[in-house]
Amino acid sequence: MAGRLQPVKATGKVLYGPRRALVCGYAQADQLALLAMMERFGFQDVPAVFAGSNEAEKTLAEILALPGGHGQGADSDLPRAVILSGIKEKELHTFMAAWKHLGLPPQFWACLTPTSETWTLQALLAELDRERRALAKN
Repeated sequence: MAGRLQPVKATGKVLYGPRRALVCGYAQADQLALLAMMERFGFQDVPAVFAGSNEAEKTLAEILALPGGHGQGADSDLPRAVILSGIKEKELHTFMAAWKHLGLPPQFWACLTPTSETWTLQALLAELDRERRALAKN
């Protein structure tokens, strides 16, 4: 399942998948901070789905099909990550820059792809961790 990190440009091209944010590893207070940031920076039309351990073995496509707000209010013990889909490349850059201003702990970032939508959330998180460790070695 070796992934290939690819930089995302800042164009108007729409990323693959439904317009959604899959969020895991957030405590309730951090969820609220993220949602406030999304509203402040114009992402109120991007439904956030909060995944916990109950979703770890579901595919990304299954989780992203859940209604916006799913899992909100429940702390997640999964690794911290945001997986975005269906937003413009330039919106991804805005989203990540706005997130940095929150001062929250480091996390994984990913964009949905036709390949990754068939992976379980746990498999994607493991792959992101492998990529992080490989980059840290270089």
